[in-house]
Amino acid sequence: MLFSPEFHEPLTARGWDEAWVGAQIERIADDAVAAVGDDGLWPMHPSDYDQGDEDYVRHGLYMGAAGMVWGLRTLGFEPPSHDLYAHYLAEPDWPGVVPGYLIGESGILLASRQIDDRLHDAILRNVGNPTNELMWGAPGTMLAALYAYEATGEQRWADAWRASAEELWARWPAGELWTQDMYETISVYIGPAHGFAGNVRSLWLGRDLLDDTRAAELERRAIETTTALAFRADGLANWAPNPGPLAHRDRIRVQWCHGAPGMVASLASLGREDEAFGALLSEAGELTWRAGSLATGLGLCHGTAGNAVAFLALLDRTGDERWLDRARRFAVHALEQVQRERARHGFGRYTLWTGDLGAAVVAKSCLDGRPGMPSLDWL
Repeated sequence: MLFSPEFHEPLTARGWDEAWVGAQIERIADDAVAAVGDDGLWPMHPSDYDQGDEDYVRHGLYMGAAGMVWGLRTLGFEPPSHDLYAHYLAEPDWPGVVPGYLIGESGILLASRQIDDRLHDAILRNVGNPTNELMWGAPGTMLAALYAYEATGEQRWADAWRASAEELWARWPAGELWTQDMYETISVYIGPAHGFAGNVRSLWLGRDLLDDTRAAELERRAIETTTALAFRADGLANWAPNPGPLAHRDRIRVQWCHGAPGMVASLASLGREDEAFGALLSEAGELTWRAGSLATGLGLCHGTAGNAVAFLALLDRTGDERWLDRARRFAVHALEQVQRERARHGFGRYTLWTGDLGAAVVAKSCLDGRPGMPSLDWL
């Protein structure tokens, strides 16, 4: 068994209906615009922090206002105007002002369309970040540098990306994985949120800024490592969160952050002519489909919507329309989960990566057939 059935649920019987999907997207966005506070922040949801805990994130891309601003604009809605970055500096999230992308200055500045010296400084300050992962570390701010380079064409952004890439590459010993120094613990993670797959993705997206030899070595090592770490059985494949047993704590994970969906979403653009690697990715897609929608969440990071992105990646790689159909089935289910959770709590979950807006953005991607993880692969 390569997944834990008790953490999944059967897919909805509702089929893909563009009118219904469009109405749900609009309903989620309208509610989000109406729910923003006078300070430009959104209410926290009880599922996103421990009651009584003052250490939570309200400004960043992952769980805060920057993600809401970015998501609303992506859906064609203009959020109320606030100086989010100034508010963040005045009342920083735990653990204070940090330069990170999904959590920190870089993501807030980009979501606020402030591509300036402050963003450049934040990216450079994060080059040596010891976390070696996407949320806090240089792999995330490398994405910020790429987006700024694409937007402006200024060489300083390419140089900032290369500075981080060189440091990240130097910390990747041959035949080994990066280590993550987070929360006073040294760990090794495989998936995209905190580990190997996310680091590879940040390097691969900027491969045109690498020399040809380095880019080829990156692709080779990434494919070899991904293949070696896979658990495979009966035409299915999955990955553990850490090197070792497939089960992690109380379950076998099938999520974007840990498990097959995130590995596929992050790595499907590598080795396009490599049939064996393509077969492995398809096995991971089948595992994601066979496991079914997640009963434990609806969002991007560890929910049904994030798993749909894996199917869009396989659509892009193979051109096989069954992956689009599967992505749409998951997207519809995630939108129904939004409805159920709102009925349960009486209000929405106002975050991009864990909440309602992420499900809406993925549904829009399914309408358009657009691959990529929102706010990572495209901004």
